[in-house]
Amino acid sequence: MLLALDTSASAGAALLERDVVLAAAASPDRRRHAEVLQPLVEQVLASAGAGRADVTAVAVGVGPGPYTGLRVGMAAALVLGLALDVPVHGVCSLDAAALAAWSTAADGVRGRLGVATDARRREVYWATYATYESCRATSEDGAGPGAAGPRRVAGPDVGSARDVAGEAPAWVGPGTGLYPESLPAADVRADLGVTAAWVGRVAAEALAGRGALRLVPVEPLYLRRPDAVAVADRTPPPLPASVAP
Repeated sequence: MLLALDTSASAGAALLERDVVLAAAASPDRRRHAEVLQPLVEQVLASAGAGRADVTAVAVGVGPGPYTGLRVGMAAALVLGLALDVPVHGVCSLDAAALAAWSTAADGVRGRLGVATDARRREVYWATYATYESCRATSEDGAGPGAAGPRRVAGPDVGSARDVAGEAPAWVGPGTGLYPESLPAADVRADLGVTAAWVGRVAAEALAGRGALRLVPVEPLYLRRPDAVAVADRTPPPLPASVAP
């Protein structure tokens, strides 16, 4: 079984058998990742009637996202991997929303699609995706026969919604609700965003050699420096003229 975690926005956990989601849970609290993540893991294991010994791999969303949230999710994933002696796989969190869009759209998704999530500071984390079809598969893609779905073609990156608006004609993710004038929503579910279940689906498909979304190193995609700066790294203020050397 694959245990999937994501803390790029709110905290979430999911348990999958191959690419079937057995249980999933999430917390709407975006400030208490460390407190809520472990109870969510226990919740999904209990809901699926499974124990930690049933987990054969861990997948974790590596962002982009806020500094503290990403650290919590990846630290938890790596500790679980060590404790259970199972591999830990990284997934770009925006890839999860892209796969969800392609998989849940009633008429499919064609052309370029953008994913945008809240980066605060009046900015979004974003990436764009294009349709991937099996007839274009090459050995470099690492995708098996019959694969179809999204391929990331730009990003992940961070910027203002106005600056990235031209990267795709339609968008999914929380950014569409925050900046509808710049990021027109695609014709899919309005609440579509990053979830642990779809992080798990990306990992499951990549491990099975399907699609064009790849696993990534378990390293956080911060994309910009954290707001908090260590005292030693701060530029000291200038001395008053009366005491300047």
